[in-house]
Amino acid sequence: MTPEEVGRRVVALLTRVEATASVSGGQAHARATVDVPPAAWADTLRAVRDDAELACDFFDWLSAVDELAGGFDIVVHLWSTRHRHGVLLRTRVPRATPTVASVVDVYPGAAWHERETHEMFGVDFAGHQGLTPLLLPPEFEGHPLRKEFVLASRVAKPWPGAKEPGESEAGGGRRAVRPPGVPAPGEWGVVPAPAGPVTVGEGTRGGAPTRERPARPARTPRPGASGGGPAATGRPASDGGPAPDGGPAVERPARGDQGGDEGGTA
Repeated sequence: MTPEEVGRRVVALLTRVEATASVSGGQAHARATVDVPPAAWADTLRAVRDDAELACDFFDWLSAVDELAGGFDIVVHLWSTRHRHGVLLRTRVPRATPTVASVVDVYPGAAWHERETHEMFGVDFAGHQGLTPLLLPPEFEGHPLRKEFVLASRVAKPWPGAKEPGESEAGGGRRAVRPPGVPAPGEWGVVPAPAGPVTVGEGTRGGAPTRERPARPARTPRPGASGGGPAATGRPASDGGPAPDGGPAVERPARGDQGGDEGGTA
């Protein structure tokens, strides 16, 4: 069944309920989306599960969307393992009294999702026997996924970009923090500096000012040595052989002829 056909089938099953069908985005992954009133929430899920043409026997997930003054949208995604199609069912509860019937008796797998939605959004699921904290410590106050909930880190220091409700109006940006041991951009090798004076933070890599490595000083030949000769290279020429630079052969004295402190004997 196409998403349009799935939506029409759900509406046909709910003859006594004011239901509205549409199709979500996602192109090849589009889903039929059916909005129903909160009073028909559990009955709608049961009808979609038991209908032979829909046969949505697999519970995928359940969550909520904070619509501010409009209340909370409770959304569930069901899937048919037989027909290979899915459906999104949605209902809206008022913000003052966010309560809807639990569907654990229809889909036991919804127990975990209802606990999480209750904890994060403050939505009550009537008939659920275990709405205890799931992800947060018991002493935590508030519901973090509500849009009016202000994150503590955003109160402690200014935050860039759009402000959340109740957030500080102070401006200011954040400086990127590098992992330990990673040099700042521009500190590796030679980086061409932009035209004009260079200050901290400038450069093509956005890091510290660029630095030129000093040139290595040239080697000074030893006194009395000609360029390319044995004295310059530090290697003696072979006995009777030509010099490295193609000059005349250099005679190397025998070891016994060396006098002085070396203690040679004739």
